[in-house]
Amino acid sequence: MNPARVGIIVLGLFLLSSLAACGKDLLMRKCDEPEPYQSVVASKRVVVPDGLDALNDLKEMPIPKSDTPPRPEGAGCLASPPAIEIGG
Repeated sequence: MNPARVGIIVLGLFLLSSLAACGKDLLMRKCDEPEPYQSVVASKRVVVPDGLDALNDLKEMPIPKSDTPPRPEGAGCLASPPAIEIGG
């Protein structure tokens, strides 16, 4: 075999293996583990010092309560996020 051709094959195999290594984290992900956003807790509101303008209540972003039951353990990952119903 031509040494240049062997070099191209080796380089190609190296590139393919490095691309395959990049995707392993997505395959190894466990969906039953808590996500960082699930540990968020409500905290107290910002206290505006005297002499400053009050905060605009209309610019707050309240987090709605969910009435959706939790997913069963071992259900796997969602392919897409659940639909959001606005209004109601």
